[in-house]
Amino acid sequence: MAVVEKIKIGVCVMEKKVKCDSEVFSAPMGQIFDRLQAFGEFEVIHFGDKVILEEPIESWPVCDCLIAFYSSGYPLEKAEAYAALRKPFLVNELEPQHLLHDRRKVYERLEMFGIPVPRYALVIREVPYQQLDYFIEEEDFVEVRGMRFWKPFVEKPVDADNHSIMIYYPSSAGGGMKELFRKVGNRSSEFHPEVRRVRREGSYIYEEFMPTGGTDVKVYTVGPEYAHAEARKSPVVDGVVMRNPDGKEVRYPVLLSPAEKEMAREVCIAFRQAVCGFDLLRSEGRSYVCDVNGWSFVKNSYKYYDDSACVLRKMLLDAKAPHLSSAIPPTLPWKVNELVQPSEALTRQGSGINGTFGQSEELRCVIAVIRHGDRTPKQKVKLKVTEEKLLNLMLKYNGGRPRSETKLKTAVQLQDLLDATRMLVPRTRPDLESDSEAEDVEHSEKLRQVKAVLEEGGHFSGIYRKVQLKPLKWDKVTKGNGEVEERPVQALMILKYGGVLTHAGRKQAEELGRYFRNKMYPGEGTGLLRLHSTYRHDLKIYSSDEGRVQMSAAAFAKGLLDLEGQLTPILVSLVSKDSSMLDGLENASIEMDEAKARLNEIITSNAKTVDCNGSPEYPGTVDGAGLPSNASELLSNLCQQVKLTKKVTEQVRLLAKDENEKLTERNLYDIIPPYDQAKALGKTNIDVDRIAAGLPCGSEGFLLMYARWKKLETDLYNERKERFDITQIPDVYDSCKYDLLHNAHLNLEGLDELFKVAQMLADGVIPNEYGINPKQKLKIGSKIARRLLGKLLIDLRNTREEAISVAELKNNQAQSLSVKIEKEDAEAKSKLFHKNDEIDQDDDDDKETKYRLDPKYANVKTPERHVRTRLYFTSESHIHSLMNVLRYCNLDESLQGEESLISHNALERLCKTKELDYMSHIVLRMFENTEVALEDPKRYRIELTYSRGADLSPLEKNTCLHQEHTLPIRGPERLQEIGSYLTLETMEKMIRPFAMPAEDFPPGTPASFSGYFSKSMLERLVNLWPFHKHPSSNGR
Repeated sequence: MAVVEKIKIGVCVMEKKVKCDSEVFSAPMGQIFDRLQAFGEFEVIHFGDKVILEEPIESWPVCDCLIAFYSSGYPLEKAEAYAALRKPFLVNELEPQHLLHDRRKVYERLEMFGIPVPRYALVIREVPYQQLDYFIEEEDFVEVRGMRFWKPFVEKPVDADNHSIMIYYPSSAGGGMKELFRKVGNRSSEFHPEVRRVRREGSYIYEEFMPTGGTDVKVYTVGPEYAHAEARKSPVVDGVVMRNPDGKEVRYPVLLSPAEKEMAREVCIAFRQAVCGFDLLRSEGRSYVCDVNGWSFVKNSYKYYDDSACVLRKMLLDAKAPHLSSAIPPTLPWKVNELVQPSEALTRQGSGINGTFGQSEELRCVIAVIRHGDRTPKQKVKLKVTEEKLLNLMLKYNGGRPRSETKLKTAVQLQDLLDATRMLVPRTRPDLESDSEAEDVEHSEKLRQVKAVLEEGGHFSGIYRKVQLKPLKWDKVTKGNGEVEERPVQALMILKYGGVLTHAGRKQAEELGRYFRNKMYPGEGTGLLRLHSTYRHDLKIYSSDEGRVQMSAAAFAKGLLDLEGQLTPILVSLVSKDSSMLDGLENASIEMDEAKARLNEIITSNAKTVDCNGSPEYPGTVDGAGLPSNASELLSNLCQQVKLTKKVTEQVRLLAKDENEKLTERNLYDIIPPYDQAKALGKTNIDVDRIAAGLPCGSEGFLLMYARWKKLETDLYNERKERFDITQIPDVYDSCKYDLLHNAHLNLEGLDELFKVAQMLADGVIPNEYGINPKQKLKIGSKIARRLLGKLLIDLRNTREEAISVAELKNNQAQSLSVKIEKEDAEAKSKLFHKNDEIDQDDDDDKETKYRLDPKYANVKTPERHVRTRLYFTSESHIHSLMNVLRYCNLDESLQGEESLISHNALERLCKTKELDYMSHIVLRMFENTEVALEDPKRYRIELTYSRGADLSPLEKNTCLHQEHTLPIRGPERLQEIGSYLTLETMEKMIRPFAMPAEDFPPGTPASFSGYFSKSMLERLVNLWPFHKHPSSNGR
């Protein structure tokens, strides 16, 4: 029998890329070459560094196929000369590898082939710090040749070998910069809160920051027809590298959509690199390539090594021995030494708070609507201004329109206002006992307050200060050329500030995140982190537009996912703003005004209210239920307590006067630096230095504290008219509680007594502002929470559809799945792949980015296990509104005769619940009973719980509380009887009348989980949706 000469594979790469440490797994190239040689058709020749670097190319070994790629110190031109001399088959062509060193050329090549890239612009400097007329930098954006990039944006050096990449964050998120770099130990990035200006020493690419849910995807091709993807925690989140016990970075294989597979094929072809790694960003339902690395292999995946060896074998045989069969033998000619799968450390998931429902239940979904954490009191200053400097400022920022108002939020705008205010505030206070005009004195004090607010915090941050200027009066002015123009002569200035998340609020949110990780998911904490790290946990976090809500969401995410570092990068990476769903009361403003008017009537008259337990038919059915039965008496008491308010205000005034005198003599802040809001964003402990110095906790100085109490004294009770404003009761309660918790060291006499009376009234007033009887509560609640309720139903339905898909796939396993995948690939290749705007648009779940574990390559015992988490952070109004809909939905005419979603015992407890305090939350958990038929309604069970949040009095004698200024969060309470069974079908029926229909959401929102299964299956599943059975949804 003739001996067939083996095909020689030359490996012309630096030794550091091939050699492997005996202590760890073999390097990927070693694994693949061993497999190639096991086929018996190849001989692998390693050139070695000495040959590559020192010997002439004529002396290099002759080979049939060449593997050569650039790394640090590699002579690429020399390798090119060798290839030209010997003409071997090149696995990766050499000339295009020059492109990979220049990010400009990489993007140009990607665009040439129609491969989607992030929106970007180039800034090229011939010399460092060169001034460029086409480059503009402002506080929250850069502009390159008219193309504007708002923060957050990414700054990459044009030189691809420079791995120092910066991300700049907007002032609305706290500002600062994060530097990404090649891994050093367990770090891959560092956050610099003080850096706000971009680099100017070189040439850079500026591009949009793409929110990816905190995940990066690396794709590895082996020829144009094979692509493998792995996901890892993005360095933009907290910069901590997740490593396994062997010290390797944790990465898990994820599925690519058909469109992404086509992108991988085109990257391979565009750069003529058969073995090629590139970075993929998945953002808002689209995929983009942001970097191409060239030669790259996956680490520690035996299945991938098998595949790669088989693909390379076919490639090399087709090039050099097409007469030989490249069919893969039925048994691979090497010993597979697959690692033993680690134990999941996950218990069965059937034990819920409402009882145990058997070992066949799996947790499928956790949805929580959560109020923000502890905050400073919200404040507002109103004053009429006639000063020309302020009127000119209004015209500067409203485009010179004399009758248009303007809003000042950015640092530049607020700095302009501060500069003007400093020039207008008198250097000394007039004696308040003098004959000075009272109005002038009051005006000066308000300007001084504006100045103090603007100076607070070390720098401006739009998330907690904003100013409106509204013109009130105008005059006609004749210009020099005889033209007459209108100019404003008086304007109303409204400054809103405060409402900032405190150190205690950050701590509360982080601790609640940790509680969720340890208690809401199976496996005692490690379970969620394992699911999350293996891409079987689909997490999305939404927040309203308010800074305190956004920061609460970021702090919660930090605790939930066991992250480290500052909140700004976590906020930008993981939290999506949705103000239309989680902000605003406009839809119910008329009904709320009616409720407040009726509430005022009840309190100020001698009308008696019935206690919660007074109505045997239904808890809380009377108007004003929850108000203390002696409300009018309490109000009369509070009239006497106005003296206490004045007493507290006077004490704070003296402290403010004392502080002002000290500041005049010497700068107190030489000793105690001003409170820096940016640096405080990640802190969860009190400012010991300020408290030791006798200053108020946090950022508030005595002047602002005095202004807060003075306004309460003035607004609460009109002495001339002898009339209370009951809308001020929550504000009095808010200020009392805040100062008892955070400023107890100031020992304000009478504050605790004032708090007790204010609390008793606030406990009745606040819940009744959202409706004074159940039907009105339901009406107001459904108007405020309509969009949120619609989204919750979409979340539950999508979870059900995904569960059905997984169940059917498990039933049909291998062959049907492979047929579907082949069909999808064929369909994708028949399309123009670069039309990325059209890809998966029908199957885009609210443009929510997805990462799905690839079960073929995952070293995971239960790859089909999957949990969806949706977290919605909002304010008190939405918590009350959602709870009222859950409580009273069965009172709607369309649901007459239905039982409430909430048990009678829970309704009674809720009626006695006086406050849904900071970090209060409502949780829906959905379980699937895998032993029940797919079509059986009992397959999906909903569990409802809630927590009153930090509902504890600051008067409690709790040492820890007063040392840390932090109220603990109450544990969950059941909203159903133990053992009760609420099906998804019933939940949908009860909520649907109050929820925004799926078809009213923006395009793409209601579509189901997708991208990885065939459209025909998903179309069939969509037909199960009740929304799509409405006549209005026809044709959608």
